[in-house]
Amino acid sequence: MNGSRIAAVGHYQPARVLTNEDLAGLVDTSDEWITSRVGIRTRHIAGPDEPVDELAAHAAAKALAAAGLAPADIDLVLVATSTAVDRSPNMAARVAARLGIPSPAAMDVNVVCAGFTHALATADHAVRAGAAVRALVIGADKMSDVTDWTDRTTCVLVGDGAGAAVVEAVDEPGIGPVLWGSVPEMGHAVRIEGTPARFAQEGQSVYRWATTQLPPIARKACEKAGLAPEDLAAVVLHQANLRIIEPLAEKIGAVNAVVARDVAESGNTSAASIPLAFSKLVEQGAITTGDPVLLFGFGGNLSYAGQVVRCP
Repeated sequence: MNGSRIAAVGHYQPARVLTNEDLAGLVDTSDEWITSRVGIRTRHIAGPDEPVDELAAHAAAKALAAAGLAPADIDLVLVATSTAVDRSPNMAARVAARLGIPSPAAMDVNVVCAGFTHALATADHAVRAGAAVRALVIGADKMSDVTDWTDRTTCVLVGDGAGAAVVEAVDEPGIGPVLWGSVPEMGHAVRIEGTPARFAQEGQSVYRWATTQLPPIARKACEKAGLAPEDLAAVVLHQANLRIIEPLAEKIGAVNAVVARDVAESGNTSAASIPLAFSKLVEQGAITTGDPVLLFGFGGNLSYAGQVVRCP
């Protein structure tokens, strides 16, 4: 086999929906303030009895079912997350146990909001190298666990959820070369740290970096796949907020593409945001099999990773 492709996707969100009006009862904010600044209307929040690996397993089970595969068909599990509570067992092993995957390689990838695209590239590389045949790649985060619900600058942003993709070996590559990197000296701009761990960011610094430095990088990811931005059928950026997504998508130049705006319904779900939004576009029929889609993650560590994939 000369490459890999995404065979199927799936997503999962907790049942509880937290609206802007609900948040206005917790902190000094309003629906108008939130929607005008970040474009978010609602977000899904997991309960105390819904750990990250449960969210991840639900999304992964849907992806497996969509691919027509059994758990035993998977030999690599990668979970992108930055909200794991325990150090060991890792999330990937816990998901594998929940799904009954018998003996996979199981690894977590912590690159925060760019985690899924890093994990997808890692799965692609493993398959191309012959180290795996079929992989489950999952982005899952429970941001509500690391949020200060008295801080109106951050609590209005976050949501919980998971998205997953089944990656398998094929002759004709369906996952393009990754373009990835970071600005480690600016890693302090997005943080989940402390005891208890809390999410914090320097919003203006992130906004300037994302809207000025990332467009040429995203265009180069298209070039590595042999495509021009106008050839894209869809662009799925990390769902940070609409004030970043819309200008970034415009500057990339994907004039014919559907631009994912799931942040309005789901909030910022960190590593879950790209597979969650991608899976919804597939489910809604907004894109069809074989369509070229740019996936581009960015955020924590001021890391980024993007690749063009073919829609399953």
